[in-house]
Amino acid sequence: MATKALGFSVTLNDFSNRFGSNSRPISPKVRVFTLTCSAGKGERPWKTSDARLVLADGSIWNAKSFGASGTQVGEVVFNTSLTGYQEILTDPSYAGQFVLMTNPHIGNTGVNFDDEESTQCFLAGLVIRSLSISTSNWRCAETLGDYLAERNIMGIYDVDTRAITRRLRQDGSLVGVLSTDNSKSDGELLQMSRSWDIVGIDLISGVSCKSPHEWVDKTKQDWEFNSKGPGEIFHIVAYDFGIKHNILRRLASYGCKITVVPSTWPASETLKLNPDGVLFSNGPGDPSAVPYAVETVKNILGKVPVFGICMGHQLLGQALGGKTFKMKFGHHGGNHPVRNLRTGHVEISAQNHNYAVDPATLPEGVEVTHINLNDGSCAGLAFPAQRIMSLQYHPEASPGPHDSDYAFREFVELMKRENVHSA
Repeated sequence: MATKALGFSVTLNDFSNRFGSNSRPISPKVRVFTLTCSAGKGERPWKTSDARLVLADGSIWNAKSFGASGTQVGEVVFNTSLTGYQEILTDPSYAGQFVLMTNPHIGNTGVNFDDEESTQCFLAGLVIRSLSISTSNWRCAETLGDYLAERNIMGIYDVDTRAITRRLRQDGSLVGVLSTDNSKSDGELLQMSRSWDIVGIDLISGVSCKSPHEWVDKTKQDWEFNSKGPGEIFHIVAYDFGIKHNILRRLASYGCKITVVPSTWPASETLKLNPDGVLFSNGPGDPSAVPYAVETVKNILGKVPVFGICMGHQLLGQALGGKTFKMKFGHHGGNHPVRNLRTGHVEISAQNHNYAVDPATLPEGVEVTHINLNDGSCAGLAFPAQRIMSLQYHPEASPGPHDSDYAFREFVELMKRENVHSA
């Protein structure tokens, strides 16, 4: 008996209960299916490798593509989050980077339009082990592959992400080139990877808003966990170095009126708005590549309470006279333990940065308030004399699930004390 479907020829053969004189009896009869592909010459009914990731160390990784096609260069970093790939895709701090997910199975919940952290995808590409062939989530609006294709973002799968991660941990973050272009040789792609460097590039200007605007959206009631609700209203100017929407939502939920301004907005114009506080947001790349932002921070310090998050934390460190350095492979994931040195409490935090502040270079009076328990690096600063607080992780994220949300309350309290002192 033979049947044909989807380019295959399937034949069912009946064998007797012995396979030759030396075989053990098999009962009952064995049925063996013989599968023959009847597709055209050179064709296969499954996707074959059609993409390459070429790293600057000379290694070449064949993979299958999804999303957009083309050739793209970027820095390869690994993220250890088990969930939240959509928040990662829309985090502006990943501009210029290929994000490799260490969790092997990605795409099973699809994509929805409530979890986006910005208005577009800024990362250079996505690298995963296994792409889910189906989606299962009540909020799913489309598949991950379709979502990336619509936004011209490249993705690859069926690549050994564990081996690449070990290489990055051993050698540090590497520049790579992702390509689906067969006309380019491995040598050409390798040369591209070795002729580009993310260090020293101003990535903030490409992700920041272009003009000031007001933000009013709060955390949706279904997800709100701050039972106290907003109290006194404070006006905050938020510098957009690549700000995530959920940072703004959390501030609004704490009763703040928010004016978002571009990364190049002059400090003098900010102070004319007479804000109760200033937020310096997260953002991509090297803080040393944006001296204009450091100068802006310097001109605001001491005049109003300030709160720095991630890139904002690093800019504050430089503005105070400290130095920043590039980490070996950075912190990227939703499972980083951080100790609050003031309380002794440990928080499970979401982090995304390749640079850190060197606390030994900071002036007297600056306090290290938090440390990353994985490597002891500085994860938070405070300078009470100038009403400064900062964190090197994302307090608006909820991997703990809400371990770090208190930081927004502390910023509100800082502004409240300032208003009482000024009255």
